[in-house]
Amino acid sequence: MALLLPSSPSPSPPFSPSPLARPRRTLETPLAISRSPPSPALFAQTPQWGPRERVSPLLAAAPQESKWRTRVSFFPSFIKKRGKSREELKEELLAAIAPLDRGADAGPEDQESVDRIASELEAINPVKEPLKSDLLNGKWELLYTTSRSILQTQRPKFLRPNGKIYQAINTDTLRAQNMETWPYFNQVTANLVPLNERRVAVRFDTFKIFGLIPIKAPEGGRGELEITYLDEEIRISRGDKGNLFILKMVDPTYRVPV
Repeated sequence: MALLLPSSPSPSPPFSPSPLARPRRTLETPLAISRSPPSPALFAQTPQWGPRERVSPLLAAAPQESKWRTRVSFFPSFIKKRGKSREELKEELLAAIAPLDRGADAGPEDQESVDRIASELEAINPVKEPLKSDLLNGKWELLYTTSRSILQTQRPKFLRPNGKIYQAINTDTLRAQNMETWPYFNQVTANLVPLNERRVAVRFDTFKIFGLIPIKAPEGGRGELEITYLDEEIRISRGDKGNLFILKMVDPTYRVPV
């Protein structure tokens, strides 16, 4: 940073002055004096006699520029913290599960990624009391699950359920139904016992083998199901054994047999 200093005296001549010569006196002005005061943009302080520090106009404006940068940087930070919308999360979830064959081809990393997106959707669930909502009624298609008993991954692929799998719920009758299609067409119906506004106990009553042969469900055929996300298109549920279920609505008029 430049300093404004009094100008240096001229160097002495190389020869010695005559002893009779009267020394010449000069008056050197440290700073040129102007009648108008200096601009505050150029100096940090009013100049005085003697060495003073001169401040660049860029440095003098630095505090204001710093404040401006602080204000400007606030907006990108605010934008980054904005969460994804429900529609964005739904699209992300459907894209994540599309290549996983309802979960049969999902590895640990896939399961973790799907669970993370599902959890983000659950956090912004628009229906807080799904058992009181008409959106729950109808037939839902299973898109993804972590339940090995449904996916039958221990079997060879040609012996697994290859067709679509559905689940239907009617809240007015508290009935539910699971339906496989090709190749077995197995079905099971159940009674629902509400435990709170989101959770039900499931009591299976009748199995149908190949969709034709009815068999009474054993006494141990029961579980619990919690509806953690619900809208007009997507439902997310979690079972008491920690399994995740993601379904889409296909027929809101479907009725479960009583």
